[in-house]
Amino acid sequence: MKTLIGLEIHVELKTERKMFCDCKNTFGDDPNVNTCPICLGMPGALPRINRRAIEFATMAGLAFHSDISRIIKMDRKNYFYPDLVKGYQISQDDLPICSNGFITIDTEDGKKDIGLIRIHMEEDTGKALHMQDNTTLMDYNRAGVPLVEIVTKPEISSGKEARAFIEKLREILTELGISDCKMAEGSLRCDCNINVIDGDFKTEITEIKNIGSTKSIEMALDYEIARHEEMVARKEKGQKETRRFDEQKNETVLMRIKTTKDDYRFQFEGDIPIFKLEENFISNIKNNLPELPDERRDRIQKAYNLSYYDTGVIGANKELSDYFEDLVREIGDATIATNWVINELLRRLNQEEASVRDLKFSVGDFAYMLKLLKDSKINNNTAKKVFKEMFEEGTSPEEIVKRDGLIQISDEGTIEVIVMEVLNENPQSIEDFKQGKDRALGFLVGQVMKKSKGKANPTMVNKLLLKELNK
Repeated sequence: MKTLIGLEIHVELKTERKMFCDCKNTFGDDPNVNTCPICLGMPGALPRINRRAIEFATMAGLAFHSDISRIIKMDRKNYFYPDLVKGYQISQDDLPICSNGFITIDTEDGKKDIGLIRIHMEEDTGKALHMQDNTTLMDYNRAGVPLVEIVTKPEISSGKEARAFIEKLREILTELGISDCKMAEGSLRCDCNINVIDGDFKTEITEIKNIGSTKSIEMALDYEIARHEEMVARKEKGQKETRRFDEQKNETVLMRIKTTKDDYRFQFEGDIPIFKLEENFISNIKNNLPELPDERRDRIQKAYNLSYYDTGVIGANKELSDYFEDLVREIGDATIATNWVINELLRRLNQEEASVRDLKFSVGDFAYMLKLLKDSKINNNTAKKVFKEMFEEGTSPEEIVKRDGLIQISDEGTIEVIVMEVLNENPQSIEDFKQGKDRALGFLVGQVMKKSKGKANPTMVNKLLLKELNK
């Protein structure tokens, strides 16, 4: 049996203005304040296409290895729905701005390219608010917001792959600055199409709509895969239908049966003339694309000789990668920077549900503390105490070390005096060591550290104790 999954993803573009008018493109404003005759579909109001939206759509296409159309043509997609004021949506039919392309995801069997059919531009619709008294209120702030619709080939074979695809797509688009891709706010919405093939037998395609998170996409598709496989076992084709995912029950629920194919009666949008994209328009965008996530991860893995796991953690987002690279430049040691970023910095950030931008100390402060550790001026335990106060209070490491007198004692003569004092005070531990009791050495090290108030260099303490004990 083979599972075929294709995705249709609507992504709101993060432009300042709407697609065809000068109304603000913002989320969370009072209902219907960002509207005008154009986005409200008033007779005689003429749309003007947003250049920035075209730039963003082109950036997405280039990032996804797509072919960019040199001709921009808009069409009217006709259907009646309360949140579509004009009775038609300005979209693209036969000539999308981007065609072909692919996005590479990581799977259990290695990397896999998921092909794209097209990326086209269109405007968003308004939003219906269903009230408890069975009335429906309409908010048209979202009407006319620029969208790209990204349509994949049916090359995804599991819920896990679909989730990986959406997460990879979201990572790339957010780093490009094209969209914030917040599913909770509706700026990224995904419909899933799925059916199962067994030899010559195949089930009818099911569409799953209105899924609220990547986790729910994975769960909804896994549920549908199992349902379709049961249909195959019974030799039931099923019917073309639209379903929604019930997150409480973790199952899909029938919304409607598709008895006929949607007829949108596409026609050319005569109010927006066909025009050409100049080659330098596309080449300028291509030349100014930022480093993409996969490129960044490959580069930092090679540049700093990181493991696959460490690369995945540090390369998870541009903000963290940039911080890591700044830290390495400051201290000149990728190993110690990797260890502290992953095991200490990220651990605390995850606990606080914070990000690098929320840190109370500078990368220079972090580097100063790690240099002290690298140069054996403080030990690892002291470094962790210093870091804790830096993270929680924002106090500079230089101030903490001076205030608390934390600089490590590395003078051999000073440590030797303390070692001899401890040995003279603990003759029984010397005998225990000679009888092969390993704990004796640990006890003596602890006594030296106690006498030195934790400042003695532990490596030197061990070395000098063993030297005296073995005499």
